[in-house]
Amino acid sequence: MKRLRITHWKEKFLLTAAYGVIVFFLWLFQIPCIFRYLFSFPCPGCGMTRAMLSALRLDFRQAFAYHPMFWSIPILYLYLLVDGQLFPRRWMDRLFLIVTGVGFLLNWIVKLW
Repeated sequence: MKRLRITHWKEKFLLTAAYGVIVFFLWLFQIPCIFRYLFSFPCPGCGMTRAMLSALRLDFRQAFAYHPMFWSIPILYLYLLVDGQLFPRRWMDRLFLIVTGVGFLLNWIVKLW
């Protein structure tokens, strides 16, 4: 079994902290989705913040209603932490990324429709 290893942990920690600070200030000042503001239609991730907050409250039904791909965010974060070597075979990592991307794309198309 392959052992998961986190390399460049300082840079990843700083990236995570910076992202957290940005999200906190966007939430604190109630800044809406910039993509939607600029282009007048929702972005592929619209609803993700509300979905993740619902999931943290263990309200998975509401989280799924906000954004059906909410479950992929923690896995994608883990994928970042382990340098893209989450599964034992490289093709499994690629398949996961493709399935996740297609899921986001299909959700976005349904929301636009």
